[in-house]
Amino acid sequence: MIKSVGQSISAAIESTRLRESGKTRASTATGSTTVSTSASSSSPAARMAAEGAPVDMDRIATIKAAISSGNYPVNAAAIAERMIALDLPSA
Repeated sequence: MIKSVGQSISAAIESTRLRESGKTRASTATGSTTVSTSASSSSPAARMAAEGAPVDMDRIATIKAAISSGNYPVNAAAIAERMIALDLPSA
């Protein structure tokens, strides 16, 4: 299922809010700024998932500037093909 832009943004905001509240609870419970022991003993993959995806702010700024100036290339056929591929069940 394809999420709308609004749903994706809402999910990202909720994820960030939950992650930040978890940090606050951990530091409040222990009286320090360290993360709780369950988070520190988890796997590297779990820590990376909890931190969220890395964001390349320079790339975002470049894309925003290209969109604003009307120079951002849009390949409608490629977008349509990927949308269809996402909706089709895997064989």
